[in-house]
Amino acid sequence: MENPFEIINERLDRIEKLLQNIYATKDAKAKGVIIPEIMNVKEVANYLSITPSAIYKLTSTKEIPHSKRGKRLYFQKAEINDWIVKHKQYTNDDIERMASDYLIKNPLRFK
Repeated sequence: MENPFEIINERLDRIEKLLQNIYATKDAKAKGVIIPEIMNVKEVANYLSITPSAIYKLTSTKEIPHSKRGKRLYFQKAEINDWIVKHKQYTNDDIERMASDYLIKNPLRFK
């Protein structure tokens, strides 16, 4: 049986991603900037508020999801948003909750 708190956390994460997308789109429209679904290096650098050279470094080390067609690099907005959320820094409370959830799920290992 799955832990109900884990189910709630997964649903909250999905809601958080959806809200981030809505706010990003809303902010962009308010500023008169439309963010396309597929971006080039300059657009993704502007979207992430970093330099294009930092984007090139992230692609060369294969840290950021991208596609390459010839010499041109392309980025999907949804993949970039997922990549940003995936690198979330957990608080001490989050880590303690995950540890206690793990201990609840796997009680036989620690006897």
